[in-house]
Amino acid sequence: MIQKKIFLAFVVISTVSLLLHHGGHLESWTMEAFYLGCPSLRSHPSPGLEPKHTHVAFLKTHKTASTTMQNLLFRFAERNNLTVALPVQSCTHQFCYPRTFTSHFVHPHTLPPSIITNHMRFNRAELQRLMPTDTVYITILREPSSMFESLFSYYNQYCQSFKRVPNSSLEAFLEDPWSYYRPNEKDSMYARNTLTFDLGGDKDRPPADAGYAQAFVAEVERVFTLVMIAEHFDESLVLLRHLLSWDLDDVLYVKLNMRTPGSKRSLSPDLPAKIRQWNALDARLYDHFNASLWQQLSAMGPACVAREVRLLRKAQERLVRSCFGGRMPQLRSAAQIKNKDLRPWQPSAKVDIVGYDLPANLSQGRSSQAQELCLKLIMPEVQYTQVLLRSQSLRYRRNYQQRPPQRPQPPEQPMRSPLPRHQQVGLHRIQPPAASPLGPGSGPGSTTTPRPAGGTQGRGTKLVQGSSQTESL
Repeated sequence: MIQKKIFLAFVVISTVSLLLHHGGHLESWTMEAFYLGCPSLRSHPSPGLEPKHTHVAFLKTHKTASTTMQNLLFRFAERNNLTVALPVQSCTHQFCYPRTFTSHFVHPHTLPPSIITNHMRFNRAELQRLMPTDTVYITILREPSSMFESLFSYYNQYCQSFKRVPNSSLEAFLEDPWSYYRPNEKDSMYARNTLTFDLGGDKDRPPADAGYAQAFVAEVERVFTLVMIAEHFDESLVLLRHLLSWDLDDVLYVKLNMRTPGSKRSLSPDLPAKIRQWNALDARLYDHFNASLWQQLSAMGPACVAREVRLLRKAQERLVRSCFGGRMPQLRSAAQIKNKDLRPWQPSAKVDIVGYDLPANLSQGRSSQAQELCLKLIMPEVQYTQVLLRSQSLRYRRNYQQRPPQRPQPPEQPMRSPLPRHQQVGLHRIQPPAASPLGPGSGPGSTTTPRPAGGTQGRGTKLVQGSSQTESL
């Protein structure tokens, strides 16, 4: 018995020594030990063992770290040779937002898609027709106070409700919002309940209508398998990774679309309550899904989540060292960035959105594939969308040229109905779907992906210290 224990100890020590010697395999060993030590995760597919889920619809909401998440999905699609649904050129880099999404906004060279992630106003029925039936629906929310401050700053020169405010004062706007806000005006969706609007809801439903708010939250929960929270981005990625059976490398990211500190304003103590009151529907959404997120993380196990977050951050540090020589390149304003493919879009002269410039020595000792990975990691949304559209259009044309010519088919004879003519009236009329808070086709009769188990009562205890404040806009 003693000899057997000595032999097992020798095997363990030898294995650890071997893995330490071959550093590239240490992470996989750590991940395996992680799963063995987390029995609550055994019901989840283990990344690397289950096939990766590749059909994803990510509703990109405004000012919520969604650009960082979009970049992650773009890179995943390219690595796995997946088609991303992209907007027609007349819609620019968004699906003709703020118009309600329709499949007519999708470029024909990006069909049929596996992933969709550019800005849109959500329409479940149209997405169901466009995306595969096993698509997982995901979105992200942000705390309403910080989000509204970002919206007020970012769209100050576009949204008329904000432009009317004297001295661009957020305090003045919140003192009497109805003096400046016009519900049906262009870009009014940035001035009230923007999350609700993006999700297809009624941004101007009175806060006193508790029934609508409750039904809308329930509908979002039914449609979206995962609702991420911007303030807990890394913890949200832990859930995402297990939901989709993705590898750790699939969820690495760099923060994008950030403002300079000088473009941000601190909120006086009374402003957050006023912002939440003005954006009551958004506040209700956030509170509900923030509590839901932490309940899901609690079910996974605090120790397991904390260890996986540490693994994620260590992997990101290795990626940064590999790409940029040990640390992230210095943030620069668009005018300072030499590479035009890396210049972020600027909403106005009053807001400075910063980006990254590649180090001059990036090409030294790196393959072209590694250089492209580093470039895409920090590429802004507008340029990355254009790059993807060009590459997918090229692939579409190449596949189209390889198709065998189609023989013309003789015209079909119209079928005669056995019914008398007076009974044929309305025979082919399509009945409209029942109304739903998320738009057509998202009512009780539509097909959805089930949410992970977990209640939605009050917010759970914070599990992981130092949660990432990603895209702090």
